[in-house]
Amino acid sequence: MNKKGMRILAIISMFALLVLSACGGKDDASGAKTKEDYDYLSLLTGGTQGTYYALGGALADIISSETGVKTTAEVSQASAANMTALKDGKAEIAFVQTDIAYYASKGEMMFDGEVVDQVSAIGALYPETVQLVTTEKSGIKSFEDLKGKKVSVGAPGSGTYANAEQLLEIHGLSMDDIEKQDLDFGESQESLQSGQIDAAFITAGTPTGAVESLNAVAKVFIVPVADDKADALIEKYQYYAKEVIPAGTYGIAEDTPTVSVGAMLVIQNDVPEDLAYEITKAIYDNTSKLTHPKGALIKKETGLDGIGIPVHPGAQKYFDEK
Repeated sequence: MNKKGMRILAIISMFALLVLSACGGKDDASGAKTKEDYDYLSLLTGGTQGTYYALGGALADIISSETGVKTTAEVSQASAANMTALKDGKAEIAFVQTDIAYYASKGEMMFDGEVVDQVSAIGALYPETVQLVTTEKSGIKSFEDLKGKKVSVGAPGSGTYANAEQLLEIHGLSMDDIEKQDLDFGESQESLQSGQIDAAFITAGTPTGAVESLNAVAKVFIVPVADDKADALIEKYQYYAKEVIPAGTYGIAEDTPTVSVGAMLVIQNDVPEDLAYEITKAIYDNTSKLTHPKGALIKKETGLDGIGIPVHPGAQKYFDEK
């Protein structure tokens, strides 16, 4: 090629580079995403009969209206599956139990050896009550009565499974002592109602839709966790707290002691700071719009309580201002 041809080729190459740089999308100079990159956000919840799903739709509507980014609540297999989905880039926001988020950040329990460090916290929401649900006709009154019985321990990838395993352990039992069934909340409710199982672990904010549905057709009984057993559980697993299900909930006759973990919202680290800030502000400044009973427990003052993983810089900015 002669010199003139080389000069023409060089000019064409420079022009191509300029065009490419001008059409590189909406990323900023560092290549990071900006708010304008997001036309849509996916908010992962849990099964349709759980509190995550009930609250998720309302929170998605609030985020959509306050940020201008269309947000949709999606059914999922709950906590552990939600952390994995965010890690894999399949969604941007999710509900998760605080204990499960902690396991993911450390690569422990169901995340054995697989650290999830692509996800950070938006903030804490409300206590999630660990409920061992059965019916009066089952005859089950204590954890010891579970031996040899068919018991739902939650859907695969759910935090309920870990809670069930740990509560059984504190009571001197294991999964081998029961006929475990891996059912979500809706499946647990239907199976209890039909007599296909004897009891079900359900970790969710109370009142939980699945248990209310069961109570509509059968007399519900919540197996209590004795004070000494709760103390032993909390000593070994410090993310638990004592909880009481008030008399009248699901028609139960008296207050029932049990334990709880926390519910929180998490977000992909890649979501830009300004958008994460707007999402956090949308949620905690508009809790009065939530009609679910747990909405009253979501407060900016407790938004960082019990968080065992890093907080997204956008969320941290909001809480620092408040």
